Amino acid sequence: MSLFAIADTHLSFGTDKPMDTFEGWSNYTQRLKENWNKIVDDKDYVVIAGDISWAMSFSELEADFDYINKLNGKKIILKGNHDYWWNTMSKMNKFIEENGFDTISILHNSSYDFDGFSVCGSRGWFFDSDDTNLPLNQGELEEEKKTVEVSEAITETPTEEGTEKVTEEVTAEVQTEAAPKPATKEDVLNRLKELAQDSENANKQEIDNLKQSFYKLHNAELEAAKKQFIDNGGAAEDFTPKDDPTEEEFKRLMGSIKEKRSQLVAEQERQKEENLQVKLSIIEELKELVESGDDANKSYTEFKKLQQQWNETKLVPQGKVNELWKNYQLYVEKFYDLLKLNNEFREYDFKKNLEIKTHLCEAAEKLADEEDVVSAFHQLQKLHQEFRDTGPVAKELRDEIWNRFKAASTAVNRRHQQHFEALKESEQHNLDQKTVICEIVEAIEYDELKTFSAWENKTQEVIALQNKWKTIGFAPQKMNVKIFERFRHACDDFFKKKGEFFKALKEGMNENLEKKKALCEKAEALKDSTDWKATADALTKLQKEWKTIGPVAKKYSDAVWKRFITACDYFFDQKNKATSSQRSVEIENMEKKKALIEKLASIDENMDTDEASTLVRELMKEWNTIGHVPFKEKDKLYKQYHGLIDQLFDRFNISASNKKLSNFRSNISNIQGGGSQSLYREREKLVRIYENMKNELQTYENNLGFLTSSSKKGSSLLTELNRKVDKLKADLELVLQKIKVIDESLKAEE
Repeated sequence: MSLFAIADTHLSFGTDKPMDTFEGWSNYTQRLKENWNKIVDDKDYVVIAGDISWAMSFSELEADFDYINKLNGKKIILKGNHDYWWNTMSKMNKFIEENGFDTISILHNSSYDFDGFSVCGSRGWFFDSDDTNLPLNQGELEEEKKTVEVSEAITETPTEEGTEKVTEEVTAEVQTEAAPKPATKEDVLNRLKELAQDSENANKQEIDNLKQSFYKLHNAELEAAKKQFIDNGGAAEDFTPKDDPTEEEFKRLMGSIKEKRSQLVAEQERQKEENLQVKLSIIEELKELVESGDDANKSYTEFKKLQQQWNETKLVPQGKVNELWKNYQLYVEKFYDLLKLNNEFREYDFKKNLEIKTHLCEAAEKLADEEDVVSAFHQLQKLHQEFRDTGPVAKELRDEIWNRFKAASTAVNRRHQQHFEALKESEQHNLDQKTVICEIVEAIEYDELKTFSAWENKTQEVIALQNKWKTIGFAPQKMNVKIFERFRHACDDFFKKKGEFFKALKEGMNENLEKKKALCEKAEALKDSTDWKATADALTKLQKEWKTIGPVAKKYSDAVWKRFITACDYFFDQKNKATSSQRSVEIENMEKKKALIEKLASIDENMDTDEASTLVRELMKEWNTIGHVPFKEKDKLYKQYHGLIDQLFDRFNISASNKKLSNFRSNISNIQGGGSQSLYREREKLVRIYENMKNELQTYENNLGFLTSSSKKGSSLLTELNRKVDKLKADLELVLQKIKVIDESLKAEE
């Protein structure tokens, strides 16, 4: 029989947290299985010392346990600080039994005996007795089992390096979250220069992140240079990157930091060895004091100096901590036993130590209300060190003062655990939101984007998603870069396809420009003609043909349209001057309109509303059938007419939309006074207004898709947007009706 141990398997068969993303972990589960079964026999035992699975529940854990159960040997597992699936012993044993995992056992405040050996497990380290006031009898150990468990590192450990490790891990996690991402390689170099000046306090996680950022930026530059080389006609296999002086500087700085940190680690190890020798010397001196046979009261001052020296001597090699502490406290206890004749000193010491430990308890209890949970956890580490370094209190108070301090520590540890669990949940929620945004962009149907407006509307949607992305916090660290790369790729793909579309559209616009220039030349050739009827018909056909030609580039559209319409206007102005004989008809029309105005003025306000509404519409229809009036009288008659119409509409509550449309119909004759080209210009203007309003309506409707009424503010904004949408739809319908009126007038002229 052999006994093996392994830790940090980090299995994820039931979750999406593969360790393969990290260097050296590729296909690690298969490699682990092959090597495990090659070394371990069924009669052997394997202790798996924590961080077994990334699962959050038993359902996610089942596949990971099935993998472990099928490996050779009997497995004894302990809880790690990442084993969030760990539950009560009864629930875990039930889970193991129900699933037939017969090679797996739980080690927790228990032990397993085989072949003269025992494997024991507890929930953490215990302080030693007397100087730390922690009882060592079995009854008190049984009481320990009832203490609330926390998944983070237990702060009651006397191990200096253990505390240091936990602090470093937490600090690294916080710094990783808070550290800004360098935008350029120069930013990376500047930060490395700062870290090189203070290498002993440099955070390894930050250094790794800077290295990752540098080479991501470096590789991006190489890809851009390679792409430029290929675009310029070069072959990909012939591309040779230029020497990068920043990379040489980067390697130099990293080497400097690495060397300094290595020296620091070596110095720390040397210091630990020196501290070890100091503490061994202190123990020997304590032993001499105890075994000398001298009066202990006379040696008390020397004893206190040795205690102070012990407390001032800090870290020692990890493997020597517990043995040193047991020997030290052994001789401390023996010395105090010798102080039977001088209780005054002993009682004074006890009283002083009680005051210190009471103060430490109060400080630990206040940490439960500390707003910064991580800071509270770090402060608690220091309080534990002080508690440990403080001497004993009276025997009858030891349990009480220790239990008080332990209860305060448990509360802080629990908040620390809950903080990071909440942080993980928040990051997972952010990942879910970002995944949905990626899916939206990836699901765009490019085949349906066939017009300029369609692409512009979809562009606004993508920009809105990009802005929303910026409001979402970090995703889990191992997925944060991946999900961003996915989103960036989707956006890049969209804008690439948009560029291809507009490139093709530009080519079509160039063709349209040439067609419109040809129409301009034809119109300019006809503008001086005096064959009024034939030329007017010819120009009207040219105007109709103009409408069938698609758009041109914005920078040319106004100029080419002005050229075309100027030629048309010139001809029709000349035609109007030559056909002024219609003046008598205009005078007759003026008299008809005056008579109609009198009829409108005579409508009685007591008339039935429906009857009055019908009469007003008939008179308005009659007004629209009357032709042009003399130009000097036009505005006066128009003002009188519309003044009466407004009064009647208000009096009989006729709809505003009908009012606007009726006004437009009455005004159409004035527009016609400038000839059919005036109608075409008015129609072009209304079409542009219609397109602008339609785009505005699309924007409002898109915004409605991103808003919810989950808050009071959101509900009011949603109501306002819906009101604007309804108004725009009504306005759009009115513009369409006006266009129909113009089309009817143009058709009548034909």
